Amino acid sequence: MKIAIHQKENDFSSRWIDYCKSHLIDYKIVNCYDSDIISQVEDCDAVMWHFSQTDPRDHLFAKQLLFALQTAGKKVFPDFNTAWYFDDKVGQKYLLEAIGAPVVPSYVFYDKQKALDWVEEADFPKVFKLRRGAGSNHVKLVHTKSEANKLVRRAFSRGFSQYDKIANLQDRWYKYKKGKTSFWDVCKAVLRFGKTTEFARIAGPEKGYIYFQDFIEGNDSDIRVIVIDGKAFAIKRLVRDGDFRASGSGHVLYEKQHFNEETLRLSFDVAEKIDSQCLAIDFVYGEGKPLIVELSYGFIKEVYYSCEGYWDRDLIWHEGPFDAQGWMVELLLDEMKMSKLE
Repeated sequence: MKIAIHQKENDFSSRWIDYCKSHLIDYKIVNCYDSDIISQVEDCDAVMWHFSQTDPRDHLFAKQLLFALQTAGKKVFPDFNTAWYFDDKVGQKYLLEAIGAPVVPSYVFYDKQKALDWVEEADFPKVFKLRRGAGSNHVKLVHTKSEANKLVRRAFSRGFSQYDKIANLQDRWYKYKKGKTSFWDVCKAVLRFGKTTEFARIAGPEKGYIYFQDFIEGNDSDIRVIVIDGKAFAIKRLVRDGDFRASGSGHVLYEKQHFNEETLRLSFDVAEKIDSQCLAIDFVYGEGKPLIVELSYGFIKEVYYSCEGYWDRDLIWHEGPFDAQGWMVELLLDEMKMSKLE
């Protein structure tokens, strides 16, 4: 059995390759951006590609390529059940509601007048989001009906750029003040006012819909749980100073005491219901109960190196370091073995 791996900096692939080398697993490096990628993986049983929501090339075809290979009989990571809703908050709303998961109440409209009518009846504040975006990008707290009406009108006219120049500058300035980035990084955000990103140019503006979530008050943090092949690990992210957003804040807690069994059990249940190979779930709490905010399959691997251990499906704690990317390789190997037995 051979695994094809698309290699790229700062993604999962370096850990996948190291795992294959140390465990004598047959693999080859491929380039998913090449036109002949189908022939490149012809001699492989599986394909692994940690594609990104911020790379314009990945946005154009990553899911289509992987799902085509899966349809043709190869095992892939991420597969359809793991990735179809990735970077699509509206898709996640439908998925979570369909399986009866406890989700933060969410509202999506594809008609301007219906959206405006809803605004008149809604209570505020609400959280406005675009379908795409990570690290709290394109997430705003809407305090009044007037603010919401402006967003609705814009959503059904010129729309919203994938690159928010002001928010990007504010984010980099915040990180600079916290010592988490350089002053040159702030300068680059200023220079960006004269030119948008390639991703924003290729993806085009988001328009033709409007999406809101209820604002769940009283949360000074969120919890992210990642489930891979019957194992789970977690972090607690504190909200930014003077803000309500936790994703991308850089303030992370790892101690086991921050994570309760109800949240962990729910994470395993959701991962199993949607048959996900790798599922990252963001939670906030309403009246003490976990509510799901968003889903993902990808994450910044370095953030989780400080996790103190992981839980198995029986919620038994396993102290010490672990290799989450290695679990992904083993999961795919198990899938290939099962396929050969069928």
